Amino acid sequence: MAEQDTGFVGVFDSGVGGLTVLGRLVAELPHERFVFFGDSAHAPYGDKPPEEVLALSRRIAAALVDEGAKALVIACNTATSVSAQALREEYASIPVIGVEPALKPATLAPRHRRILVMATAATLRLGKFQRLEDRWGANSEVIEVPCVGLADLIEKGDPASPAIRELLERYLGPWRGKVDSVVLGCTHYPLIRDQIREVMGDVQLFDGGAGTARETRRRLAAADLLAPESQAGSVELRSSIDTPDELALYRRIFELARSCC
Repeated sequence: MAEQDTGFVGVFDSGVGGLTVLGRLVAELPHERFVFFGDSAHAPYGDKPPEEVLALSRRIAAALVDEGAKALVIACNTATSVSAQALREEYASIPVIGVEPALKPATLAPRHRRILVMATAATLRLGKFQRLEDRWGANSEVIEVPCVGLADLIEKGDPASPAIRELLERYLGPWRGKVDSVVLGCTHYPLIRDQIREVMGDVQLFDGGAGTARETRRRLAAADLLAPESQAGSVELRSSIDTPDELALYRRIFELARSCC
């Protein structure tokens, strides 16, 4: 087997939110080795100008590729919107997979008349989401709700905090009983599924993690880069805040992500 076949899949996000995508990846690809980098020192990306997000994404991607990543997964909606195309051009020899709001499956669901998309302001205003909406939103009313500050609160590590509930009530409360589904357009948001359901009631929730995991498997298989079934999978968690307490938070959030997402 070629040396690259035994390399790792590099996964990165602005912070802990990408751990929800990592949980999906591990479930889909149990034999792969994953290295996850969360840029918590610069979180959240959704409030930053695109040029800064691009610079941060490039720096992380370069470090992972230099270390031997055989593929990159951008586990952040904002970073995907800003940097995916550039990274695919710069690392054309390896698969580069992004995540996007799960608007397509929401529009294909039996109930799809009114779809609420909660995301960062950056994700909603960038061209990638607008193209997604133009392609799949023709037969639905898509309600965009920029949830400023929400990812930042989740990043603190207490998904059940009253502050998160208060913010959800402010952003989502006016739409309670008025939409068919909610698209979780930031990888942080699946960590607060229970709180979202408490505010929105019995509506279907969609997130992009599962689709990203399936696409990663497809791209690895197409490039003949899937790990052999004899290989024991592994996960290494890293953060730009490199302290024992921060890494313990990452481990706790990752276990929560695996159970809830």
